Amino acid sequence: MTVSFSLPKFIEPYALLLRGEQPLAQINIIFRQIGLPFLGLLFFVFAWQMTAKSINTSLGQFPGPAMVWEQSQNLWQEHQASREKEQKFYERQEKRNQRKLAENPDYVAKVRPYTGAPTFVDQIGTSLVTVLAGFVLASFIAIPAGIVIGLSSALYSASNPVIQLFKPVSPLAWLPLVTMVVSALYTSDDPMVSKSFLTSMITVTLCSLWPTMINTAVGVAGVDKDLINVSKVLRLNWFTHIQKIVIPSAIPMIFTGLRLSLGIAWMVLIAAEMLAQNPGLGKFVWDEFQNGSSASLSRIMTAVIVIGLIGFLLDRVMLMAQRFVSWDKSSTNL
Repeated sequence: MTVSFSLPKFIEPYALLLRGEQPLAQINIIFRQIGLPFLGLLFFVFAWQMTAKSINTSLGQFPGPAMVWEQSQNLWQEHQASREKEQKFYERQEKRNQRKLAENPDYVAKVRPYTGAPTFVDQIGTSLVTVLAGFVLASFIAIPAGIVIGLSSALYSASNPVIQLFKPVSPLAWLPLVTMVVSALYTSDDPMVSKSFLTSMITVTLCSLWPTMINTAVGVAGVDKDLINVSKVLRLNWFTHIQKIVIPSAIPMIFTGLRLSLGIAWMVLIAAEMLAQNPGLGKFVWDEFQNGSSASLSRIMTAVIVIGLIGFLLDRVMLMAQRFVSWDKSSTNL
């Protein structure tokens, strides 16, 4: 028995080229996959360098690619130095506790947390945790709500004005309200998470749930009538109908909404962190702007590049998830 399998689409031209099958056609495909994006990036870097040379600010020349690369190395070195300092801090505590335990066996050892300033890498981690928490919460709200709305034309018409009313609201408008509500309701003496984290997360949720809700509702409302009739003939109960008919049919639209929501969540988070001075990349950018040193522009530009790169990677991860679960592969090429 012969077992056949298909290669991933992006690997196929390389395999065919190695086998000598239509080499010119395969080289053309590879050039489009790798060559054209590389040329586009090369042109962007060149234009960036040329433009940066002609811009002078109160803090000096606008940073070009070389200055940004230098600052990215400096930020990484600062992170490593901070981790070494943290490790030495805990080592000193451990030695002190061991010495006191040797002198007094009844001594209760105490370990104080390291309170050094967060590094650029730490800020990246904080922003990622916050945006993913807000995005997941928004998805848990938006997908079920979108399914329910899409199943009822009356509910669809009734909810549409509310959705259209709140969809364009800026995070800068939500943030003061969220901050005051969290401060009023979250009054625990021993909180599990900080108020700043909750404020940023809820703001992200409020701004990012609408694309998923809308696209889910549209996808559910657009389920093929023949499939609905099959469900009726088979007398599927409501839950089985949703599981077997509605969700598989609406998956492409659901993931379109999720990708849009994740992109919005990332943009909203940076703005929220900057305005509220909550920990994260937004606060890093604002602190560097306020710092006003000669390296501030380069460090801000480094953060801008990192923010864009993370946003791109988050979208690619969501696209891969869509490829994995969706039957409609034609909608996952972007």
